[in-house]
Amino acid sequence: MNEPDAIELAIFKSAFHSIAEDMGGALRRTAFSPNIKERRDYSSAVFDTNGDVIAMGDDMPVHLGSMPMSVRAALDKLTLEPGDVAILNDPFAGGTHLPDITLVTPVFANGSERPAFFVANRAHHADVGGMYPGSMGPCREIWQEGIRIPPVKLMRKGTLNTDVLDLILNNVRTRREREGDLTAQIGACRIGIERIGEMLEKYSLERVQGVVKALLDYSERLMTTELSRLPEGEFKAEDYLDDDGVTSRPIRIAVTFRTVPKEARIEIDFSNSDAQVAGSVNAVFAITYSATFYVLRCLLPDEAAPTAGLMRPVRFVTPPGLVVTAQPPAAVAGGNVETSQRIVDTLLRAFAQMLPDRIPAASAGTMSNLTIGGIDPRTNQPFTYYETIAGGSGGRPVGDGMSGVHTHMTNSLNTPVEALEYAYPFRVRRYSYRENSGGVGRFRGGNGLVREIELLTDAQVTLLTDRRVQPPYGLQGGGPGALGRNVLKQGEHERELPGKCSVSAASGDVLRIETPGGGGWGR
Repeated sequence: MNEPDAIELAIFKSAFHSIAEDMGGALRRTAFSPNIKERRDYSSAVFDTNGDVIAMGDDMPVHLGSMPMSVRAALDKLTLEPGDVAILNDPFAGGTHLPDITLVTPVFANGSERPAFFVANRAHHADVGGMYPGSMGPCREIWQEGIRIPPVKLMRKGTLNTDVLDLILNNVRTRREREGDLTAQIGACRIGIERIGEMLEKYSLERVQGVVKALLDYSERLMTTELSRLPEGEFKAEDYLDDDGVTSRPIRIAVTFRTVPKEARIEIDFSNSDAQVAGSVNAVFAITYSATFYVLRCLLPDEAAPTAGLMRPVRFVTPPGLVVTAQPPAAVAGGNVETSQRIVDTLLRAFAQMLPDRIPAASAGTMSNLTIGGIDPRTNQPFTYYETIAGGSGGRPVGDGMSGVHTHMTNSLNTPVEALEYAYPFRVRRYSYRENSGGVGRFRGGNGLVREIELLTDAQVTLLTDRRVQPPYGLQGGGPGALGRNVLKQGEHERELPGKCSVSAASGDVLRIETPGGGGWGR
């Protein structure tokens, strides 16, 4: 077969991307939970016969960069046959945190004995059991956080494995919603199989796999070209998480870049970061890899395909047992959502030394995770609400930051007020921009948000938030963004809640979340 030209590469890159997008669209339209169908807290991707990622939907960076490790864990553990669907969420087997459940499905071509491709999707489930409703609490070990699923077959040769499904559903608070979301994920995988089948029928397996190899190599060339333009040397940066929810000690994330432009490679060393901690902000290596993938991808042109080839010139130095390479039995719920953001902040701070005219100031730096659980008085059934609340993005070398947006490792939406009040026993009292919360500078940081929710029933309120002590940094002389705040109003009394906590609240109480603004850029 002739080597594919640039036009053919572009056509197939778009075709594979559209398959991932079609999978995501099917999942969104058929999911039960507001977290998936409204907030779009899911991701889809396509993998080649070796399990290397070749296409991603325009979804959640924290999911997409780490999903290849879940696919690899499933392929190492299981022999997948036609009609099989693997399920897993184990953070120590390629996952991120327990609410993120991944499904992996093989795609066979006519007459092929081994899978020609794989499709996978990952969705954040609003409850997977554990100590706290929503499974996102300030735990001390992984077993407190929810059900931990190793790679197993949810479907076998087209038949649902009801034993596995029952085992999962008997360990969650919202059984019907979880079953509906898992069924939607299975349907999304089927869409991926159908779309790839149509592609193979139109072209041929040999031709498509030849283009896939060329796409991987092309991505590698784009990355090596970008790395060859960096200044040579050693560049260091650090940033801090506020705390781990157990002690008030700040937690250090440190990175050292070692660039060798003439060899077009880079070494990324996290070994000076703090050791894993008692609280739930530990990140497994899949998170660190994912954050690095995201930052490096941001250096490339928009049209660059986000494939496994991008990471071939990258070498990691990541000793086990750090807060960025956590080992069992560490609690990890907050590592996926909070530590991932701080890893990005630290990486960008280091890149700002090399590329000062391209790197923005720090964005909000937290997903401001809120979970509320209890019994819905309208149905007398358990409910679990989960949301990440947007903040300000950092000022940029070319303009002000944006206000009220999800940034970096999250790419979700806020739950619309109408959907939230319909699905849960809440009343939204206020939803607005937080004025003057962006950092000052030549280009200001974007403003955060203020969201006030009145509870219409007794409930457990859990927060995993950051940037309540350590503000988002400015760059090139810009000022920091405003710190976030969490406030619970009970009658006439207001009390400020710590960044990471779980409290009992009564009907009529009002929770106010004020998210951080972005840092400013330039004097």
